[in-house]
This record gives sequence, structure tokens and C-alpha cells, in this order.
Amino acid sequence: MISQGMAARPQDFVSVGAPLPEKNLRAIRAALVVPEDRKAFDAGLKAVLDEVRVSRDLGALNAFVHRWWISACDTAKDPEGRRPMHVRAQQALAGEPVPQGRPWREILTARGIDV
Repeated sequence: MISQGMAARPQDFVSVGAPLPEKNLRAIRAALVVPEDRKAFDAGLKAVLDEVRVSRDLGALNAFVHRWWISACDTAKDPEGRRPMHVRAQQALAGEPVPQGRPWREILTARGIDV
């Protein structure tokens, strides 16, 4: 179980089919099958690398890799699971009514993650 403040570990994800990606930029990007995820990853990587060039602090890059690794692990578990999220986001951005899903706390609790 992941409690608040703990980092996600590979064993916190149960992969169905595909193995979990390695925790590096190339493997993470390759694991992102939803075009919107890849586009966001590429834009975010450019921004974080610009930030690192200025600050000379790799902490931002490490955080970026960790966040996207979690998304890549989620994609490995359920490759199509992120598509509905992007559809709802586009609907919300377009001002369309978006059906309400389950609260995040409920979803995380169902996955055995303490919140």
C-alpha cells in the first residue's frame, strides 16, 4: 500500500500483460500509447529541461521522470484507460457538460492506496 508521502514503487502496480517500463525517459515515452500523453510528455520535457538549464538543479527533472513513470505504469496496466480521461478533459475545455465519475479518493482507496 502507498500511504500519503510515500513514493510509488514498481510493486505498487499490477501489470496486466505488458511489463512495467524502466524508469528512464526513453522507456517512459515508449510506454505512453495515448497521443495526448505523448504530446504532454514532450512539451513537459522541453519545459523541464529549459528549467534545469537555468537552475542547474536536476530535482525538477527527477520529479518529472517520476510523475511520468507513474503514468507509464498506469498505461502498462490499462493501455486504453487514459483515453476516457482525455475525452472528458476536451469536453470540459470546450465547455460541454462532463459526467461526474467516482471521486479520486474512492478510486485510490479501491486500489489499496491510503489517502
